[in-house]
Amino acid sequence: MIRKALIPVFMLMVTFPIALLLLLSFGKSWVYPNIFPDQFTLQHWNDIYQINSELLMVTLKSIGISLGVSSVVTLLSFFSSKHISYSVYKSRWLFLAYIPYVFSPVILAATLQFYFTFVDVSGTFFGVILAQLFITYPFGVLIFSNFWNPRIKAIAELSNTLGGNSWITFYKVVLPLSKGVLLLCFFQVFLISWFEYGLTTLIGVGKIKTLTLSVFQYIQEANIFLAALASCLLIIPPMILLYLNKRFIFTNQQTI
Repeated sequence: MIRKALIPVFMLMVTFPIALLLLLSFGKSWVYPNIFPDQFTLQHWNDIYQINSELLMVTLKSIGISLGVSSVVTLLSFFSSKHISYSVYKSRWLFLAYIPYVFSPVILAATLQFYFTFVDVSGTFFGVILAQLFITYPFGVLIFSNFWNPRIKAIAELSNTLGGNSWITFYKVVLPLSKGVLLLCFFQVFLISWFEYGLTTLIGVGKIKTLTLSVFQYIQEANIFLAALASCLLIIPPMILLYLNKRFIFTNQQTI
């Protein structure tokens, strides 16, 4: 009986915040002591599709930053982690990869802000992407560190022994084996960048707005309906990535 009762409780805890955000995003008036808004409108959602919509531009900018960061990190960490994993100093390099997570992103941003201002990239799209690499690139290296194991090395060496050159070995052997971990790294880094607040706030100096920053801005302005709308837009990509993760990564692992 207890187990059966816990299932609906669990479902309620998972779905209630999402359902409430969606409900509030359609809200127009909410007067105390009503539990839910007493007036609803489609105006907030309709405004997103306007060409001059600020929230639309912020959403596209957020997607661009996260896609840029996740693509660069996945590519760089995939190749650099190979040399780290096969190095005699592997443990030392991986220890260094954990150091950025000792700092709060705000503290890390504060230490970098002077140098970003000095080279004139503070408050720019490129500057925010570069700043986020400081916390996402080590994470990518840690993800790939378990992929470059003795088994992968032995398979690559076997391919070379059978006449395959470096390109054939990489394209025909290593790359197919790494599809799952490549997607995993891309998805995870995208989410880190998507929800990042501290680095984006300080390095962006208010000029580069993302959805995460917009949610806090609307909350500070006591605009609960636009905050809910921005939150709904904020959770859409993670939900899509969650589905893709289950569809293409978890399923493949179960098959293997």
